[in-house]
Formats: sequence, structure tokens, C-alpha cells
Amino acid sequence: MAYQSYENLEVWQKAISLSTRIYEVLRKCRDYGFKDQICRAAVSIPSNIAEGMERNSKKETAHFLHIAKGSCAEVRTQLLIASKIGYLDESKFENLKMDAESISRMLQGLIKSLAPKT
Repeated sequence: MAYQSYENLEVWQKAISLSTRIYEVLRKCRDYGFKDQICRAAVSIPSNIAEGMERNSKKETAHFLHIAKGSCAEVRTQLLIASKIGYLDESKFENLKMDAESISRMLQGLIKSLAPKT
């Protein structure tokens, strides 16, 4: 598999941005269980992209990208919950949700590019 540094991937860069923004908007949240859960899921996205890109096969890389995509879905779910219980205002929710959806689409495209050509 041709080596591409994960740091150069736009999807990884966007996932880093999403993670840090989630930490920032929930900095003062005192619901530590909720905050820990969403922050861990958010950090999992770029972490699994990085781990997958460092693997030696397309199959292993795709596996970790699927995990990152799953974590992205978890973050989107938790963002909705945060919005509904008043932890996020509508504007912050929409911006973060749109970014998470974009990352998910980008991950799907990257996964598809790794699939065997038939």
C-alpha cells in the first residue's frame, strides 16, 4: 500500500478540528459523564484515521476507517442529545453536526477508494 501521511489527509484535519471544537464548547459542562463520552468519541475519529493509515494493508486501514466512521455517528447522536437537553445552542449544534456529517462522507469515500477493484 502506498504510504500517505495521515496528517496530510483533509478528513483527519477536519476530525482534529471537530474534536477540539467539541472540547471547547463543552469546556464548562458539569455533566462529566456526558462530556467524557462525547469527547472520547470525538477523539476516536482522528485517532482511528491515524491508526488505520499506519497499517500495512488496505483491509486493516479500511477496518480502522470504519471504526472512525462509527465514532462519527456516535458523535452526531450525542450532539443531538446535547442540543435537546440544552448543552448546545442551535447554531453550535448545526455547525458541529454538519462538520460531523461531512467527515462521515469523506470517510466513506476513503473506505470506498480502498475497496478491491472488480
